[in-house]
Amino acid sequence: MRILVTGGAGFIGSHLTDTFLANGDEVTVLDDLSRGRPGRLDPSIALHKVSITEVDALRSVVEQVRPELICHLAAQIDVRVSVDSPADDAAINVVGTVNVLEAARAAGARVLFASTGGAIYGVDVPVPSSEDDRPGPEAPYGTAKYCAEQYLGLYNRLHGTTHAALRLANVYGPRQDPTGEAGVVGIFCGRALHGDRPTVFGDGGQTRDYVYVGDVAAAFLAAARTGRPGVWNIGTSRETSVLELIDLVGKAAGRDVSPEFAPARPGEVQRSALAVERARNDLGWTARTGLADGVGEVYRWIESGSPDRAGR
Repeated sequence: MRILVTGGAGFIGSHLTDTFLANGDEVTVLDDLSRGRPGRLDPSIALHKVSITEVDALRSVVEQVRPELICHLAAQIDVRVSVDSPADDAAINVVGTVNVLEAARAAGARVLFASTGGAIYGVDVPVPSSEDDRPGPEAPYGTAKYCAEQYLGLYNRLHGTTHAALRLANVYGPRQDPTGEAGVVGIFCGRALHGDRPTVFGDGGQTRDYVYVGDVAAAFLAAARTGRPGVWNIGTSRETSVLELIDLVGKAAGRDVSPEFAPARPGEVQRSALAVERARNDLGWTARTGLADGVGEVYRWIESGSPDRAGR
C-alpha cells in the first residue's frame, strides 16, 4: 500500500513509519519539522517539509504521492498551549484536518486520524470511557480533536469515504522528547536519570491510561487492514496515578524518586482510562506492553543518549 504519514517525523509518527515499512508498504512523510526530526526516519523514506496549514503545498504532495492511505498525525499536541491560544490550536487541529481530508478526497485516499482519548471524554463519563460515551472535553485541544472527528464522519456521509479515527490514550515510549512539555513518562525518566525531582501538578492522584508507542503503531496497522470506517479507543483500560508512575520510574532508575508539587493546571481531567473492547472486537487489537516494561524501555533509551532511531 502507498501510505502518506502527516507528522511522520514525530514521536508516534516515526514508529508508525517503521511499522508500515516492516509490513512491506511504501511510505512517504509530510512534516513541518516544528517538533519532528528527520533523524527519526528510516533513510529510505521521502520527507516533504510541509505544514498541513499550507493548502497548496499539501495538495501538491498528495497529488505527487497518490497515497491509498493517509495516516494523519500532524497536530498541535499541548493542552496548555490550546488553553492559551485556542484559535491557533483550531487552525492546526480542525482546519488542518479539513485540508488533509480535501487533499485525500482529490486523491481518492482513505484517512486514519490520530484523535485523543485522554482529552476528549471530560469528567462526566464512566472510567474506563467507551466510544459510546458522550464527549465533554475540558480544553480547546480535546474540543478541536472532537470537531475534527465530526468532519471525518461528515465526509463519510457526504462522499462515501471510509475514514476512521483512533482515540489514543497517553502514548509513551522511546523517541518522545524527555525535555519537552508533553510526555510525562519521558520527562520523569529524564529528570530521574539526572538526579532531579519530577514536578507533580496537583496532588498526584490524577490518573491516566498509558499505552506504549509500539502498541499504538500496531493499532494503526490493524485499522489500515480493516478498510472500514469507525472510531476506536486505543489504550489499556487501566488507570495509573502520577504517584504510581513515579514509583515505576524509581524502579527503572534503581532508586527512590521524590517529586516536588506544584498547583494543578487548568483544562486537565482528574481521571482517564479508555475501554478498548471495540478495538479488540473490530480490529483484533490489544495492548501487549506492560507499563513497568515500557517505562524501563524509556529509561534505558534516555540513559543511552536518546538516539533518534532507537526503540520499537
